Amino acid sequence: MQITEQQYYTPEEYLELEEAADTKSEYIDGEIIPMAGGTTNHNRITLNLSATLNFAFRQQDYEVFMGDVRLWIPKRRIYTYPDVMIVAGEPEYFNNRTDTIVNPQVIVEVLSQSTKGYDREKKFEAYRTIETLQEYLLIDQNKIRVEQFSKAGKKRWSFYEYDEEDEAIALTSVSFQIALVDLYNKVKFAVVESEGDAADAEELG
Repeated sequence: MQITEQQYYTPEEYLELEEAADTKSEYIDGEIIPMAGGTTNHNRITLNLSATLNFAFRQQDYEVFMGDVRLWIPKRRIYTYPDVMIVAGEPEYFNNRTDTIVNPQVIVEVLSQSTKGYDREKKFEAYRTIETLQEYLLIDQNKIRVEQFSKAGKKRWSFYEYDEEDEAIALTSVSFQIALVDLYNKVKFAVVESEGDAADAEELG
């Protein structure tokens, strides 16, 4: 089933289209937005973080979900697919759909050129309406840089930035830490030595 020229879709129409589609799309208050495909760097970072989280939580009451699990944000009427979500305790399903949850404690997005502005602004604004959300991480896939937003109170968020290989990210709402060298393990950055030179691949880890 393909998306037509229809301008407005109900959530039910979106879910019907999404179940039949070959690729994923987001739903934003009536509009369906096709999602761009991921890069190898995006995949490496997501796997590095998810695998480390999953191992760290093996004896703790947290679960880790990757990009195939959908998130419903009722106050903004948005269906989206965060790259990584951490849920404390049991996931709460929207309308008993086991593919859609509503109670993440931590959300992580790996930034791309086309979505980084949206992820930092409008998407974070929507995420902040989720009552269970305590932390939001934005990970750059083209250089070592992580932005961490931690809830400090009602309508107050603390900001931390990490951009050194020898640093480690420590979550504030969950007992978890990961070194940036491990987060970016096997990630290849494009490096231009001088003007006119072709980009070479530099591997970290």
